[in-house]
Amino acid sequence: MKIAVLDKNGKDTGRKVDLSKEVFGIEPNNHAVYLDVKQYLANQRQGTHKAKERAEIVGSTRKIKKQKGTGTARAGSIKSGIFKGGGRIFGPRPRSYSFKLNKNLKRLARRSALSIKANEKAIIVVEDLSFDEPKTQEFTSVLKSLGLDTKKSLFVLGESNNNLYLSSRNLKRTEVITNSELSTYKIMNANSLVLFEGSLEGIESNLSK
Repeated sequence: MKIAVLDKNGKDTGRKVDLSKEVFGIEPNNHAVYLDVKQYLANQRQGTHKAKERAEIVGSTRKIKKQKGTGTARAGSIKSGIFKGGGRIFGPRPRSYSFKLNKNLKRLARRSALSIKANEKAIIVVEDLSFDEPKTQEFTSVLKSLGLDTKKSLFVLGESNNNLYLSSRNLKRTEVITNSELSTYKIMNANSLVLFEGSLEGIESNLSK
């Protein structure tokens, strides 16, 4: 699959790159994508939720009324969950929501996500660029040139570029990452995937194993 390489002004450079069929042209496995996205979101959860149960409530242990003869249900403690101020019945406890997936499934999920974006023609390849200093205005002009100023976009770098990252950090719809940080969730969450030329080799070598 060949795709044209654009410059930072959104113009065709006249060069084309060949995207690997093993990474960008497979039959997508939707269940693998689902599992990988589910794991990513589960790992974001803190799991610190907590409610007190009746054993943790501070209160009197006196029996609040006699056992028989009241015409209502028996009750032994004011700390019971059926009374106001009592403990929560089966309340949430701190826990971890994370779960494991094997590496081959995660690679399949990322290849599937990239293939979905390729089928949607939502992948843009841009020649490598760098900024002399962090400049959000300069990065915004690149977005406008590529027609991405109103869309969610994910920029994938071949190697860390601090000035480029800092230039995009406060833009809500844009995220800049390196190819080692690429995840299925981030791919699927973006409307457009912008790959720098230098990132292609790393992506294909990581996912074609």
